Amino acid sequence: MAKKDKSKERPVKAQKQQASKPSGSSVKNSTAKNGKEVKPKAESAGGFDLVKFSKETQEELAKVVWPSRKQLVSESAAVILMVTLVATLIYFFDNLFAWISGKVF
Repeated sequence: MAKKDKSKERPVKAQKQQASKPSGSSVKNSTAKNGKEVKPKAESAGGFDLVKFSKETQEELAKVVWPSRKQLVSESAAVILMVTLVATLIYFFDNLFAWISGKVF
């Protein structure tokens, strides 16, 4: 058997400690990989900016590829059909098991 290179393995204890460290956003001053200090972005006094949120929401909604009317109707019909079929199957199996249990007990 080949020997494992233990220098590449990380101890489990170190992994748990690293996972339990808080993220950089909750730490006031953290150090980046290059050794320089990184300061977190300042938040507004309330912590939530409605104007910024609305603007970002509009930008994200502009990226959405909306289905055509034909796609919407056909896919909605397929979903309604499948739900109806599954509900009908469940109903019939429920009645079948009720009838069988009535005969047995």
